Amino acid sequence: MTKIKSVCVYCGSSSRVDQAFKDAAEELGKHLAAQDWDVVYGGGRVGLMGIVADSALEAGRKVIGIIPEHIQEREIEHTDLTELHVVDSMHTRKQMMVDKSDAFVILAGGLGTLDEFFELLTWKQLGLHDKPIVVCNVKGYWDKLMETIDHIAAEGFMRPEDRSFVVVDTVEEVAEALKSAPQETIDPKTKWI
Repeated sequence: MTKIKSVCVYCGSSSRVDQAFKDAAEELGKHLAAQDWDVVYGGGRVGLMGIVADSALEAGRKVIGIIPEHIQEREIEHTDLTELHVVDSMHTRKQMMVDKSDAFVILAGGLGTLDEFFELLTWKQLGLHDKPIVVCNVKGYWDKLMETIDHIAAEGFMRPEDRSFVVVDTVEEVAEALKSAPQETIDPKTKWI
């Protein structure tokens, strides 16, 4: 069983999305707070990102935002967070988000969410972290992506065991999936590099 104190949430910054995704973001913030888990995220006040942060804050949890200067300059940072770190680059942001988190949840999102998800998977494959990853597949949003990942493995471009994340269909399943994630031990000799 994995010991979790903080969960990083990756999700979209768009507000022009189906209400079901907004509802899931609000529910996730409350769900994580109910587990006494703090939230780490990208620091924005817009879209699903802002909704997750607001609902976790309203539920009394600590929320840590990490935003790069070039995005913060557009004045979209969330100014009511427990902590807001303004960093010099996307690379610094992503590293800090991983360092400050014990687990990860992927909600619906766009290219940035995909970038972060694939970086997490790559880092896990390379043995740079062994933290649990849960994809919350609300409304089947990630179905096609899961098919693509399975295709990559079937064609031999990744090992099936490097599909090292859990997919759930509802927010209610997230906490249990994170708690029961196997504790992987990183052995560099067994990693495909």
